[in-house]
Amino acid sequence: MIQEMDLMEIFYWFHRHPELSYEEYDTTAQIKKLLKAADVKILPIPMETGLIAEVKGEKDGPLQALRCDIDALPITELTDLPYASKCPGKMHACGHDFHITAGIGTAIWLQEHKDELCGTVRFFFQPGEESSLGAWKVLETTALDSVTRVWGFHSDPTNLVNAIGIREGAVAAAVDRFVITITGVGCHGAHPDDGVDPIPAAAAMVQAFQTIVTRNINPFHPTLISVTRLEAGNTWNVIPQTAQLEGTVRTMDRQDRCLFEKRLKAIAEQTASAYGASAEVEWIPGPPAVCNDAEMAAFAKETAEAEGFQTVPEEQSLGGDDFSFYMEKVPGCYIKIGIGKGATIHQPTFQVDPAALMPAVRYLSRLLLRWGEEKG
Repeated sequence: MIQEMDLMEIFYWFHRHPELSYEEYDTTAQIKKLLKAADVKILPIPMETGLIAEVKGEKDGPLQALRCDIDALPITELTDLPYASKCPGKMHACGHDFHITAGIGTAIWLQEHKDELCGTVRFFFQPGEESSLGAWKVLETTALDSVTRVWGFHSDPTNLVNAIGIREGAVAAAVDRFVITITGVGCHGAHPDDGVDPIPAAAAMVQAFQTIVTRNINPFHPTLISVTRLEAGNTWNVIPQTAQLEGTVRTMDRQDRCLFEKRLKAIAEQTASAYGASAEVEWIPGPPAVCNDAEMAAFAKETAEAEGFQTVPEEQSLGGDDFSFYMEKVPGCYIKIGIGKGATIHQPTFQVDPAALMPAVRYLSRLLLRWGEEKG
């Protein structure tokens, strides 16, 4: 029987040994070792990092999946934890060590109770979530074949242990990236009339892009654009030939996402033209919005309350998660699990209260068990 102390030791190991996206070799080996020791089946699905495991119940029922992401971030840890990262410049600052541990614990618990389980639960220990595209490493395999529902969860440092955040509909944003190259005519800084300066065009674009949010999008729809990089020139007395902007667009609504791409390209090209320059726009689509299935969200909330957890409305975020790629294929639900209030994710002082581990395993196990019974 999986015990709290076992979970803590598992969690400490993963926190001490963070690995970045697509480099999770030791992480994968450790997950495999722990699952095999508990007789949890590892499916022979080829993946360079990450793995797919499965618990088959002794009663008929649906095939459902639980996603657990496994990668860390390039952040230097600034905590005084006795189990702090041993890898300089790498840290589990998003709680993926918590996700791994909760996933392993849930798999072991279900394996121990497979006589009660209706159907099968498949566990996606997924690499590369922080790259925004790691889900495709799973989707390129047969792992999702015949899966009828997919569940995801995330550590929540805005809520206490034993609090479960659930919401129907959109809970995280579509994540898109853009790179804009503005081309003018370089010249001496003392003679701007001899060239076409791309810098004023770039500055005008930065300002004009905000009007997409304030004038083109429904004001009740969460949306943003952030220009996060602006580069031009390499010396003080030369007007450069090119300037480059890079940034991100976040939207919750599918139509808003399409509109934003269209308007951004139009503003970039026409603003550049107004300044006598030209603009080349590269739009790099990322994950779509995470949108929870209504039936699954209601069931997740009911299960939490039946098990004695506090339920709270899941906070909507313009952050993204590639879990949404699974939801394009099958209905899904993305749940937040309270880990104690503290520093937000992606911060060097981020911490998970290990007391959240056993409640997370208990909740996820009961959720998967009850859904199998309901649909079996």
